Amino acid sequence: MFRFLPVVLLLYFIIPKKWRNLFLFLASLVFYAWGEPVYVLLMLFSTVVDYNHGRLVEKYLESGDRRKAKFYVASSMVINLLVLGFFKYTDFLIGSINGLMGTQIPMLNLALPIGISFYTFQIITYTVDVYMGRVPVQTSILKLALYISFFPQLIAGPIVNYTYIEPYLDERIVRIEDFFAGLFRFIIGLSKKVLIANLCGEILSTLTLDKNISVLAAWLGAISYTFQIYFDFSGYSDMAIGMGKMFGFKFLENFNYPYISTSITGFWRRWHISLSTFFRDYVYIPLGGNRCSTAR
Repeated sequence: MFRFLPVVLLLYFIIPKKWRNLFLFLASLVFYAWGEPVYVLLMLFSTVVDYNHGRLVEKYLESGDRRKAKFYVASSMVINLLVLGFFKYTDFLIGSINGLMGTQIPMLNLALPIGISFYTFQIITYTVDVYMGRVPVQTSILKLALYISFFPQLIAGPIVNYTYIEPYLDERIVRIEDFFAGLFRFIIGLSKKVLIANLCGEILSTLTLDKNISVLAAWLGAISYTFQIYFDFSGYSDMAIGMGKMFGFKFLENFNYPYISTSITGFWRRWHISLSTFFRDYVYIPLGGNRCSTAR
């Protein structure tokens, strides 16, 4: 916040516009490598895989062979979801097998790559949108790489589907009022995280150390946790939306007062909007929505 972001912002507005995508991509790699240098290669692997899959999907759509085009959409999904599943669930499966079978299979103790769920879902939106004809295939691997790796929303979202962000990869205009609106939104998000979420987390940590807490203290802990998870996640989303606006990208909202919901459905629509939208548009509707068979 006091080193990386100011330097990146300053250089971004100094360099010529034609170099800005490359600069943001390199800055995003530095940001990612700061936390996990090895897993940068994993993100680059996913980028190359889906760049080539997108080109193959377009090639077979143009030749009229939708069967092969669909095969490459499925291939892209399988590769990316296998990578995600390997890192996220391997130790869980090993632990489950050991518990059920009494075996002693050693855990892999894999560190989960930062933001892998978010950029995996974003990659899926790209390949599917190309297949559905919603957007033209991206012929610049740099632009696709920037879409996948853009650092403001890489770690905690929101999930940005390719159709929405594609115009910003070609042309962005940052007006002074947009920049300061983004800066203000960033400060609001940071305040939610530091002043509310972290404080609630401290209260919760203190209460959980006491094994004989009162009913009132238990309720205080429950309420603290409720506000911690909301302001933590909402704060990160505000910071991402604010930073995006400072660079000329306009991300969609990710939260809409979920705690005023009067039903589970309403809560789902208001909490982490980009995730529920992703599952609706790229899982539920493609599988047939409420008109599909029970098995599907």
